[in-house]
Amino acid sequence: MDTTYYDHGTPAERWERARLFFDAKDYTAAARVLDGLVAEVPEQTGPRLLLARSYYHSAQLRRAEAELRIVVERDPVEHYARLMLGRTLERQGRQEEADAQLRIASALAGDFADL
Repeated sequence: MDTTYYDHGTPAERWERARLFFDAKDYTAAARVLDGLVAEVPEQTGPRLLLARSYYHSAQLRRAEAELRIVVERDPVEHYARLMLGRTLERQGRQEEADAQLRIASALAGDFADL
């Protein structure tokens, strides 16, 4: 598979391209751009979260879960990643695991009404 287009440019240009694909709801293309970008800058949370969201929206749930688990392992108080992980687990029919992540996300966001 030719990935030249997806890998072309500086990291900032690829980030912008990925965001354009994501905003256009072309989640598969966004993931193709972001996959290389995350490999290049694995310490950055933003590209990894957008990659997980791209996987989620293109129904690549196991890949989304893997990326989100990396984010929450590195930053346990990243509430949006916890929320996304909970939603991803729900879509996989893993409700008990999802509920735990969603409770943590609510607490981290300061929403204690659902606890």
